[in-house]
Amino acid sequence: MAIISEDDFRHTSNSTYRTASSSLRADQEALLEKLLDHPPPSLQRPEDRYNGTYIIFFSLGIGGLLPWNFFVTAQEYWIFKLNNCSSPATGEEPKGSDILNYFESYLAIASTVPSVLCLVLNFLLVNRVPIRVRVLASLTVMLAIFMVMTVLVKVDTSSWTHSFFTITIVCMVILSGTATIFNSSVFGMTGSFPMRNSQALISGGAMGGTVSAVASLVDLAVASDVTDSTLAFFLTADIFLALCIGLYLLLPRLDYARYYMKPVWPTVFSGEEQLPQDSPNPTSVAPGSSDPQTPPLGPILKKTTGLGFCIVYLFFISSLIFPAICTNIESLSKGSGSPWSTKFFVPLTTFLLYNFADLCGRQITAWIQVPGPRSKVLPGLVLLRTCLVPLFVFCNYQPRVHLHTVAFQSDVYPVLFTSLLGLSNGYLSTLALIYGPKIVPRELAEATGVVMTFYVCLGLVLGSACSALLVHLI
Repeated sequence: MAIISEDDFRHTSNSTYRTASSSLRADQEALLEKLLDHPPPSLQRPEDRYNGTYIIFFSLGIGGLLPWNFFVTAQEYWIFKLNNCSSPATGEEPKGSDILNYFESYLAIASTVPSVLCLVLNFLLVNRVPIRVRVLASLTVMLAIFMVMTVLVKVDTSSWTHSFFTITIVCMVILSGTATIFNSSVFGMTGSFPMRNSQALISGGAMGGTVSAVASLVDLAVASDVTDSTLAFFLTADIFLALCIGLYLLLPRLDYARYYMKPVWPTVFSGEEQLPQDSPNPTSVAPGSSDPQTPPLGPILKKTTGLGFCIVYLFFISSLIFPAICTNIESLSKGSGSPWSTKFFVPLTTFLLYNFADLCGRQITAWIQVPGPRSKVLPGLVLLRTCLVPLFVFCNYQPRVHLHTVAFQSDVYPVLFTSLLGLSNGYLSTLALIYGPKIVPRELAEATGVVMTFYVCLGLVLGSACSALLVHLI
């Protein structure tokens, strides 16, 4: 019996984890194994020379989230702009105080609602608009939006604060929607590649969060002018988005990437296990689908229900704790007035540590992929993360109104718990995400990638909504 590597297996079926459902299927798989023992030249997979494809997907992962991270972490910049700080009137309430007080709420709505709508739109466009058009168009729009915001950094907006606020929210709506289309499209595309490429894209997203956390720390430590540091952040995002456009155009020129980007003939999909996808099959559509250009949602949901639950619950717990609870945990030595306990405690123990641990968890999946998609251990580990909620609640969270007990009397505990939160989120979510497109036929891989992204968005929305309730309970 031939031992088939993951990459070899991808020549015939997108379903890495599957069981034979008929004698015909078993015979075909036996013949396939004989073929793979001595593959003809047409079946030989090119090598990913110098890990070029892996690096491109990793970079695209950074580019998909780095601009958004810079946008939302430029907190001091938004306060400066919306507070009308250039010429405050003595004894008068700042002109932009009303919108400033609710700015984060407006920003959350402006980023969440378009994401959900654009995920639905992208699912409908999977077979209607080529992925090349969707990716390049979304990157171009993101670059244009950031160029507008970059220009406005050094513009005095003190006389038109409300107009600046409106422009900012509109830019956030467009940025969030196009970033969602870009991320879900590229993730769907990686479903046709070996799993290491999906892992590269997901790890790149975590690297984007880590880079933005480091940049904000550097800004906090050395920056004297908030507009100078913000200009540097936004220019970095502009350059990286332009780089992503060039890298995506380079991708089809690599033999390895071009091999996996070959178009797939659609097959009849009834929700049951399919024959190997290289087997001859006439073009047809899913039963019950009135529109041959719309991917069959029912079979995808049926196949990914278990993984979908894991993803939703993972991000529900993570967004329930981070950042609403984490950012309000104070150092027990805050009264000493040291920079560690006042200025740097939250940026280091919350943003940087969580993002770095999340990156490490995602990167580990490049070498270890346990448990598998059918294992009951995976949802068990996901549910076990519920224990992290009371652990954070009984750290030195302030202010406390109803629960006055602080059980963990050391700054070591929030550091440890944040590390566990980020590491488990990165590892388990990456496993669930990369498994999803592999348990469906290859022609549904891209649509399944969009659905998996929807699971992420749903978990984040539910967690963010419930975090407000949790804060009030404390």
